[in-house]
Amino acid sequence: MYKINDKEYDCSIAVTLDIFNDKWKLSIIWNLLSEPKRFKDLHKSISKVTEKTLTIKLKELEEKNIIHREVFAQVPPKVVYSLTPAGERLREVFKDMFQWGVSYVEEHGIISEDHISCQDTISKKIGVIK
Repeated sequence: MYKINDKEYDCSIAVTLDIFNDKWKLSIIWNLLSEPKRFKDLHKSISKVTEKTLTIKLKELEEKNIIHREVFAQVPPKVVYSLTPAGERLREVFKDMFQWGVSYVEEHGIISEDHISCQDTISKKIGVIK
């Protein structure tokens, strides 16, 4: 049995699925892997997410201690989002997801030449890809 706050889970996979239960949370984390960002920069980099949804998902990730929200006392107000140590540990998960995606496409599809530039971009964000 796993317990976080007042919520109980049967296994650790249930914890993970509860935290990452939608498409936007992983996109937010992906965009914060390279550097901390302000709200407007996150919104611009995550296509098709509404401001309302982004606000909700950021709050949920902050409550789960995956991201940190830092408010600077200045005019106009400045808020910067970054990954916590728990969020940073997801870097390895993204590496595994990249490798899985490549092997899946190799098995079931076609990889085009621009795979190299994609791999370079991802390597800069999450580290060296083997």
